[in-house]
Amino acid sequence: MTSPAPKEFPIRIPFLHDLGAEFVRMENGEAEVTLLLEARHTNSWNVAHGGVVMSLLDVVMSMAARSTDPESQGGITIEMKCSFMQPAGSPGKRISARGKVTYQSRSLVFCESEVWDGEHLTARAMGTFKVVRRLDAAKKLEHRD
Repeated sequence: MTSPAPKEFPIRIPFLHDLGAEFVRMENGEAEVTLLLEARHTNSWNVAHGGVVMSLLDVVMSMAARSTDPESQGGITIEMKCSFMQPAGSPGKRISARGKVTYQSRSLVFCESEVWDGEHLTARAMGTFKVVRRLDAAKKLEHRD
């Protein structure tokens, strides 16, 4: 399956920029991002580090959750479970993460996501997210100090 060309992320997320993740889409309870793997993304076996894979799984679920509310400014991860099936590529390979909403209550959104290395499913995750309409978490942290 060929993914559309990457675009700008709808919200600035410095970690994703540093990681090199590329926004593909976010709409109707679904989202997709890709990542061209570099040596800095690998573990000692020269394949994608599990933390990189989990970051992609997390962000596409959060984005899918946010896509259900046009006024949302963030999707906060409440919990996440991840299963790894096989290694997810080596430097030079592009991996793709796809997420979707499976159920939504008034305050929580339940999602699933997968990371694909070409035609190979490498990891799956399920998560619960809280969608917020304003990002005031940093302000709350400032007041705790």
